[in-house]
Amino acid sequence: MPRVLRLFLITAMAFTAARAGKEDLTSAETDEIINKFAAKEAEFALARENYTYRQTARIQELDDSGRVRGRHEMVSDIIFSPDGKRTERVVRAPVSTLQNLLLTPEDEQDLRNVQPFVLTTKELPKYDIRYLGKQMADEIPCYLFAVKPKKMEQGQRYFSGQIWVDDRDLQIVKTYGRGVGLLKRGSDNQFPKFETYREQIDGKYWFPIYTSSNDVLQFESGMRVPIRMTVRYEDYKQFKSEVQIKYGGTVESAPTNPPAPDPAKKP
Repeated sequence: MPRVLRLFLITAMAFTAARAGKEDLTSAETDEIINKFAAKEAEFALARENYTYRQTARIQELDDSGRVRGRHEMVSDIIFSPDGKRTERVVRAPVSTLQNLLLTPEDEQDLRNVQPFVLTTKELPKYDIRYLGKQMADEIPCYLFAVKPKKMEQGQRYFSGQIWVDDRDLQIVKTYGRGVGLLKRGSDNQFPKFETYREQIDGKYWFPIYTSSNDVLQFESGMRVPIRMTVRYEDYKQFKSEVQIKYGGTVESAPTNPPAPDPAKKP
């Protein structure tokens, strides 16, 4: 074998080993990444509380042939009241035509908190987190983790599934799983698997922009209900305030007078 070729093969093997070594993290390295991204998520969660946006949730109940036989829709704006308090204003909510589905308080909790899942430092003790390796989310290199609750308490909803964490910004950019929790005895409530994508809105934070689900709910009664769900989060705008957010530092905020409200967009 020519010397040049041999050196090339040795170099290539070393490069491959180095790449594998970077992907196979030690327990200490994994813990460090988890703690860092949870801290970033905590800062993002606080920053998101300072944004207004529009949320459009649509649920379609399908028949066995895939045709729509019932719909539920709600369009709402997350805004600030004149005294600076964050509130939700329903823009449109047509009468639901769902036939075999009823939205429960657990479904509403999932819509608000589980589907746009944020795993903060405060929430870490509630979850078992297992590193699965490196994986691309679209074109973003990510750390992939499996996440599930350690234990569940009555009245609380949790996320169970997988999260993709950007290996540079250390924020969640994608989630896939379902909402879980303890249900009252005799309750036949089923929850769909969903996928949520985030997008970098302001050059620093990754905001949820789209949740989708295409699943079949199999109830204990034997009823089988195919559903299709989408949730869009749009028009993120920062509420004017004296807010300073530094990664790894303290966070202080003092809202100022709110800006004059813009005319509501027509859906």
